Amino acid sequence: MEITVKELLEAGVYFGHPTRQFDPRIKPYLYGKRQGIYIIDIEKTIEKIRESGEFLKNIASQNKKILFVGTKKQAQSVIKEIAEKCKMPYVNYRWIGGTLTNFKEIRKRIERLEEIENLEISGKINLYTKKEILLLQKEKEDLKKKFEGIREMTDYPAAMVVVDVKREVNAIKEGKKMNIPVIGIVDTNGNPESVDYPIPANDDGSKAIQTVLSKLADYILEGMKNIGYLPEIKEENEKYNQVEEKEQK
Repeated sequence: MEITVKELLEAGVYFGHPTRQFDPRIKPYLYGKRQGIYIIDIEKTIEKIRESGEFLKNIASQNKKILFVGTKKQAQSVIKEIAEKCKMPYVNYRWIGGTLTNFKEIRKRIERLEEIENLEISGKINLYTKKEILLLQKEKEDLKKKFEGIREMTDYPAAMVVVDVKREVNAIKEGKKMNIPVIGIVDTNGNPESVDYPIPANDDGSKAIQTVLSKLADYILEGMKNIGYLPEIKEENEKYNQVEEKEQK
């Protein structure tokens, strides 16, 4: 899997926080500081993306789920895009306490969402008063915000990918409690020891987040292809190979 220094530099992956915002445990992953800003060692970032990627590739090759978590504004749309691309669950609104440690209750909330949707589909919702319908629709929208990304997650994930280990501390705690390995993007103000697979990188820039997660997604998709889980990709590859063969003839 190709990861170049150039593309990470162009995405601003190396930009850390001002020196006043610093966790000394990130020091082994730093290149230095420039104009009061800590600079992340890109070579270390590449090394950790590869290490994390191989781990995720192995998880995906076993047809297991990987939960993506990123609720800060810069990460929300990226998390949704990458997770959906990999056909994986995600949380990008806010972490609801008990998402992992009280999973049965969370599933009940998802079932409630589906119950309201079924009322709309069947038309039975029209048996309610206008006020009741409005309340049901409001409840549905609230549930969708919270649980849309994990509604297909019927069991515990085999791993988690987290953007910003400081912000998502509660998600990480729940993951650890449930013995779920955590891969985390760690900026210069974060603690790399808080996750199993730290990736030192800028966790504030949307382009930096997109770049790192896209690289991890490449590994995941590779693992999924190995078990034939993505037939559309397999078909595209076969078409490409057929064209290549014709051109060679």
